[in-house]
Amino acid sequence: MSRPSIGLLPQVSAAHLVSHFHIMVIPALLPLLPARLGVGFVELGFALSVFNVVSTLVQAPLGFAVDRYGARRMLLCALGLGSASFLLLAIAPSYALLLVAMVLAGVANGVYHPADYALLSKGIPSETMGRAFSIHTFAGYLGGAIAPALLLTVAAVASIEGAFLVATLVGALAILVMWMPTSGAPLPGGARTAATTTPGAAARPGGGVSWTLAFTPMIMILTLLFVLLSLSVGAIDKFSVSALVQGFGVPLSWANTGLTAFLFASAFGVLAGGLLADRTQHHGFVAAGAFAAAAVVIAVIATVPLAGGALVVLLGLAGFLTGVIAPSRDMLVRAAAPAGAEGKTFGIVMTGFNIGGTVGPVMFGWLLDRGMFEGIFWAAVIFMSLTVILTLGQEWWMQSRRRAALPAQAGSRA
Repeated sequence: MSRPSIGLLPQVSAAHLVSHFHIMVIPALLPLLPARLGVGFVELGFALSVFNVVSTLVQAPLGFAVDRYGARRMLLCALGLGSASFLLLAIAPSYALLLVAMVLAGVANGVYHPADYALLSKGIPSETMGRAFSIHTFAGYLGGAIAPALLLTVAAVASIEGAFLVATLVGALAILVMWMPTSGAPLPGGARTAATTTPGAAARPGGGVSWTLAFTPMIMILTLLFVLLSLSVGAIDKFSVSALVQGFGVPLSWANTGLTAFLFASAFGVLAGGLLADRTQHHGFVAAGAFAAAAVVIAVIATVPLAGGALVVLLGLAGFLTGVIAPSRDMLVRAAAPAGAEGKTFGIVMTGFNIGGTVGPVMFGWLLDRGMFEGIFWAAVIFMSLTVILTLGQEWWMQSRRRAALPAQAGSRA
């Protein structure tokens, strides 16, 4: 009897859901971990930084490994390693083992984006790529959204060890999904066409791409964009609950509900952003407009005393706006990727997330330990504003490149 099959997009989306779920395990339990492990927020922020430092160091090399050894094989290994890291904490939670687990989870995290986007870029038609990216990203955001409520509930009803065990089981379920045969067949030669790549991409004959790809202007700009995105959103989804509870007098239940609203609304914002991404070439304008509006909303939260319901609504609105940009962001990276080098390109650019995730937790933990609770939200506003400036500059640069290419195309047709 043959095994039941499943589509490529659901498989990759399941893996992406787990990657974001695992990213949120420690932030979701952050209010409970200082008492359980006997450490402060700076130490916990350092543990999150370890996760991101490891991911930063390994993600680009793992992107090359994805292109060489196969995205599916690497993805299965990542799911197994990530699940094992939280099983370790479920067995014997301690700060020392937390650092070990963050190293293992960081290696696993370095695989997900290169492998996911390599599979999608080769197996999804170009005309529906924006929507495919949005569904894939929606699944990741959904994983991050369900983590806080689920893990805090398990920790309250059972124990913190039980919450870590749930994180392990979620990864194991995704392994079963990835193990199923894929229905349908990839497009011959992948879904890419010459028109989808940026002129001047660092390609080699045969599809090989050297490390000089990392130093092309577009890749460097996109990597910086991902750094700013990581810092912007990381301040909210990892530290807002602790800031609201300790500095704003918000009950833990309302603060956690607000974070859940932010994360779920982000997921649905991604779906709306996918529709936009397939209908425009000006992805930078979409990202800039959405992030500018989100910065205004976060500034209101930082300055105006809010009742619990109003706080949840505003955090939900901010989450929706930050989610809208994700498919356009991914389309920008795909456009910059040479054909056959999607794993390498996404591996390099996604290190920006890890760089931001390395710097951010220590910075935000320092603010919390010194009672500068409003600083969490103002930091998000500052980084969002810088993101707006960078995306507008990037869009202007892309338009100038397109205008410059038009005379050359006209001359070649003549």
